[in-house]
Amino acid sequence: MTTIPAPTGSPALRVVLADDERMVRTALRAILSAEADIEVVGEAATGAEAVSVVRELAPDVVLMDVRMPEIDGIRATEQILRAMPRPPRVVVVTTFENDAYVYEALRAGAAGFLLKRADADSLVQAVRIVARSDSLLFPAAVRALAAEHGRAKPAPPAWVARLTGRESEVLRLMAAGLTNAEIAGRMGVGAATVKTHVASVLAKTGARDRTQAVIAAYEAGFMNTD
Repeated sequence: MTTIPAPTGSPALRVVLADDERMVRTALRAILSAEADIEVVGEAATGAEAVSVVRELAPDVVLMDVRMPEIDGIRATEQILRAMPRPPRVVVVTTFENDAYVYEALRAGAAGFLLKRADADSLVQAVRIVARSDSLLFPAAVRALAAEHGRAKPAPPAWVARLTGRESEVLRLMAAGLTNAEIAGRMGVGAATVKTHVASVLAKTGARDRTQAVIAAYEAGFMNTD
């Protein structure tokens, strides 16, 4: 996983924890609150409560359990992303990494997922990575999920043919988990050029962010082409 250092001189990242187990929330809070650049601003014990808390507090990142009472993490993620003009980045927290529920949460708009058994450093880095949003969280795991649970389309969608050669290359490098700076170095272009290509890829795939673009690419069969 890409290491993201704590930013200096920036406001703390505001995080909401959504999990029906109090002990899990307590552990997550203890780990994140120890970081100077992260502030846990709220908690929720059900999916419905998560939607309400997030709407009220407008955090930067939500750590969302997949299975919760009332509504699950998938539906809660959908509601949050649909209801807010500038929604937070949602990371689903799960026990099993190959869970179909996790894949559905990513398809619903979650920016990534994190295993409950992850160590403290991985948790902190996951929050920073999704907040910065210029690289894919755990790209190998996302690829594995897409391979196992992806819904392959019978024919490539129209956006595949509309990608330029450069955009196709950028999408593949995004899927590999490279940051914009790393893509720029690999392609020998400026960071601003990469940012423009990424924006175009997101627009053409109809994706909210890199994670959804990569999932769309796998489901379209794009990643299996030369």
